[in-house]
Amino acid sequence: MPQRISRDEVAHVARLAKLRLTDDELDTFTEQLAAILDHAQDIEALAIDDVEPTAHPFPLRNVFRPDLVGPTLDREEVLLQAPAVEDGRFRVPPILGEEP
Repeated sequence: MPQRISRDEVAHVARLAKLRLTDDELDTFTEQLAAILDHAQDIEALAIDDVEPTAHPFPLRNVFRPDLVGPTLDREEVLLQAPAVEDGRFRVPPILGEEP
């Protein structure tokens, strides 16, 4: 089976990515990339002209629960337990040097 990518091409890409690869790694990655490219060629050869494009292979349904209003905590009770409150809200320290 002819190689679809050469060892020199893998070494070139590694240099571009600023990767230092040993000779063994170059050999390994050349074989792996060749296998990936062969698989891509196999996929490209498939006859899929009559296949409808899809975003997911299986039909999806909403798996979330309904958004129903339920019991909540009392706002004033919660704010009474906060370390700092301002204008009916939690007061937190400013971030990123923002001024209040």
